[in-house]
Amino acid sequence: MERDSQPSAFPAIARALLPLLIGCAGSLAYWPGLVTWDSLRQYDQALSGDFDDWHPPAMEWLWRQLLPLAHGPAPMLLAQLGLYALGFALLIVATARAGAGRRALAIGCVALLPLSVALMATIIKDSLMAGALIAAVGLCALADQRASGKGMKRAAAFALLLFASTLRFNAVFATLPLALWTLPDAWRARPARMAAGGAVMLALLAAAMPLANRLTAAKPSHVELSLIIFDLGGIGYHSGEDQFPPVGVKDAVAVNRHCYDPVKWDSYAWWVDEPCPIGFEQVRDAFARRHIEPHLFWLGALLRHPIAYAEHRLAHWNVETRFLAHDSVDRPVQVAAPPNEWGFAVAPNPIVRAVDWLACRSGETPLGWPCVWIAAMIGLLWAGGASFPTRVLAWSALLYALGYAPLGVAAELRYYLWTMIAGAVALALGVGARTRWARLVAPPVVVAVIAMGFRLIG
Repeated sequence: MERDSQPSAFPAIARALLPLLIGCAGSLAYWPGLVTWDSLRQYDQALSGDFDDWHPPAMEWLWRQLLPLAHGPAPMLLAQLGLYALGFALLIVATARAGAGRRALAIGCVALLPLSVALMATIIKDSLMAGALIAAVGLCALADQRASGKGMKRAAAFALLLFASTLRFNAVFATLPLALWTLPDAWRARPARMAAGGAVMLALLAAAMPLANRLTAAKPSHVELSLIIFDLGGIGYHSGEDQFPPVGVKDAVAVNRHCYDPVKWDSYAWWVDEPCPIGFEQVRDAFARRHIEPHLFWLGALLRHPIAYAEHRLAHWNVETRFLAHDSVDRPVQVAAPPNEWGFAVAPNPIVRAVDWLACRSGETPLGWPCVWIAAMIGLLWAGGASFPTRVLAWSALLYALGYAPLGVAAELRYYLWTMIAGAVALALGVGARTRWARLVAPPVVVAVIAMGFRLIG
């Protein structure tokens, strides 16, 4: 983005900031922040300083640093929403200065997406990650203005990408494309240099979470077994054979058939009302007792039954992306805090009720279906003519969504928050006179029509 030479950027910036302010005000209406079972567990560890790696200890460490300011969810709400607002504001300023006032306004309107407003009010790693990512995007966009301190802005952006990579083990799918934006301009013009820089950045981003876990002295929780158990259960269900290590359960095939749910892995967890006899603790203990390396055991099951694995993965991803699925899969957003010893709760008010209603309704339309956003990014990249920033945003949104095909274990829409935000911003930046509209529109329209047809027939 080039600096706008005309002194008329301020009105465009002011117009574009208005929807951003409205969106952030909608999130703040959930004051002091909406907690979930996950964030309550993280808050407890932030208080004690005794971390494990079930949820990102980097987020718990940050929360602990904020405790002197105030206890409870409010500091984390302000942190994630502050990053989010900063990123959008910087991106709006950069876009308006480039003489693209309408694009700036469209970017500001992205902050009005009801699902984003509700989820950015929720204290959860996906929201904090989205805030860090959009802040990095804003810094990169401002650096492209050729203003002073370009190197510092890009360094700060990469630092935010490293932080985002500590919040989800699959975050690298989102952060790597954006990291290419932080490379010097000359490197982007030379594919060999960009590939070399990308390889170094990939190594750093991939190492961010393990390093953060070690630096925070987080205890291993064997969280990776959730994916392994879910996949073993799915392979067993579709192959008709027992895929688990010996757990002392009679007729494990029948037991697994009763327990397995393609929507999420939770039936094997300990927190459900009726835990499966082939559960997390039983499988973990069986691996340890027999000195079995879980990842190699999982790989062996996958290689023996690739078709069953594919059936399981496709069945889950279909539900997760809301393609050939019904909208009753999961509530799009949470609206009330679970019972907790600290009494954290969001006071009901008209704004919260309105945001929640809009978020739930949009979650039942193509606007809230990840499959449509995935198709839209494919269409945007296929249409051609997009700028470098638009392409890296589209790839970030797309690769992060595709990463859940082999790695997803649940079907909550929050997993696709970044895909929706980055995808909407990419469309706001990328659609223009050179866009091949047929290529852009065809993929999302076809996917949306098929998905709606399934719902109407079903």
